[in-house]
Amino acid sequence: MSKISIITPAYNADRYIAETIKSVQKQTFNDWEMLIVDDCSIDDTYKVACGFAEKDSRIRIIQHKRNSGVASARNTALDAAKGDYIAFLDSDDMWMPEKLKKQMSFMEDNKYALTYTKYQIYHTSSNEPGKIISVPRCMTYKAIFGNTAIACLTVMVNRKMVGTFHMPPLNHTEDQCTWQEILGRGYVAYGLDENLALYRLSDSSLTSNKKSAIRRQWNTYRNYHNFSFLKSSYYFICYAYNAFLKYL
Repeated sequence: MSKISIITPAYNADRYIAETIKSVQKQTFNDWEMLIVDDCSIDDTYKVACGFAEKDSRIRIIQHKRNSGVASARNTALDAAKGDYIAFLDSDDMWMPEKLKKQMSFMEDNKYALTYTKYQIYHTSSNEPGKIISVPRCMTYKAIFGNTAIACLTVMVNRKMVGTFHMPPLNHTEDQCTWQEILGRGYVAYGLDENLALYRLSDSSLTSNKKSAIRRQWNTYRNYHNFSFLKSSYYFICYAYNAFLKYL
């Protein structure tokens, strides 16, 4: 049984998924399995992923029978995962070679249940790294509702400590809601102060992504958490402030 299970949802990612997989294969920590869930891609994502799986037994490919969304794809992988630790890496993002080794040591040395790291923006248009995004030293259950600093591609969860978990069927806030639910079990998340991941971002979609993120964040407070208008407003102000600081 592998020590770490890597969860990778994939949909129409044939342009980038090879780089993603190679960044996992370059890890200095080798005791991992990578579960790639193809969510009914209409390009060559499945073919490319299978090509890697044929040569590396640590890579497992699961194909959905119908397109179900990123949360469902991650949940499919979570149900199939065998590792004590869970890490997340989307099909267009990448890791630094020592990501798993350093984060695993950070967790085991301190007996942490959930950790995250710094990460760096990777501009698709120029194929060059950009700003490094800093993270807070820790994140409590109360603080996390007003701070989206925990990026999914940096997260590692000790499943033996926290138990079984799944992601809710939401649109792009499913990951933060998952960390909220885990911290609600009585844990604190801790940040490793090193840049260990590359988050791919299309420059042309920056403005539209920000506008959509704002709408989704508000809807998550009101419709998923069922917070009052006043409580939603308080957390939204915290969210906006922390998001502003993130990109300074």
